Amino acid sequence: MPVFYDQLNRAVSVPAFPKRIISIVPSQTELFFYMGLGDEIAGITKFCIHPAAKVLQVPKIGGTKQLNLEAIHRLRPDLIIANKEENEQSQVEELMKHYPVWISDIQDLPGAMQMISGIGAITGRVEEASRLNAIIRQRFDELKTPAATISTAYFIWRKPYMAAGKETFIDCMLQQCGFENVFSQTRYPEITAEALIAAHPELVLLSSEPYPFAEKHIAEISALLPNARVLLVDGEMFSWYGSRLLEVPAYFTGLVESIGKFKS
Repeated sequence: MPVFYDQLNRAVSVPAFPKRIISIVPSQTELFFYMGLGDEIAGITKFCIHPAAKVLQVPKIGGTKQLNLEAIHRLRPDLIIANKEENEQSQVEELMKHYPVWISDIQDLPGAMQMISGIGAITGRVEEASRLNAIIRQRFDELKTPAATISTAYFIWRKPYMAAGKETFIDCMLQQCGFENVFSQTRYPEITAEALIAAHPELVLLSSEPYPFAEKHIAEISALLPNARVLLVDGEMFSWYGSRLLEVPAYFTGLVESIGKFKS
């Protein structure tokens, strides 16, 4: 069988080409459908919600961190696509005993594009992956950013507050916008009100996922940071890698325009 290497540099032997694929990563599920692999998708998680009309017909195998291993066994996959951060290590290791498991590990845009190329190779969609990466690269190259960096906090959770820190894909996306992350001590630090005030970001972004921040939470943050701009943002645009990246530069352009600080 052909051998491919995943983003952990693990050798993965698969049939040429896999016909029963299980994806346990929502953004990569979306990528499979984009590349015309809908017929090969045998199972997905309950959080794989895009493309909405197509995922309804695919069997569900639990959540990204609470997989139903019995359901996976019943589907007899010949390839499972996982992610180092989004899936539980112990469950992925158990699946490795039975099936080829290709694992992505993505912290930045080049890593996302490498993932697209890797999945294209292992599924026989090399040309589709190459075209997708070329468009993504072009659109990000054309992205306008503010004339000066904007100190920013990006929140993913409430009670306790948690932010996206350095060495995360979200942080890379913030940099693409020209935003400078004020929290860098860990990947996903818990943030006290005092720490937020001390960091005094100019901009606070409240993500729609995994915690569903809403309008009422803007006032909560504004009470702590009366001089900061506080905005709700689409978390999928900052944390979904794969074909969703096609939409991201236009979204970021609109976000930067709403803040009103541009390069000339």
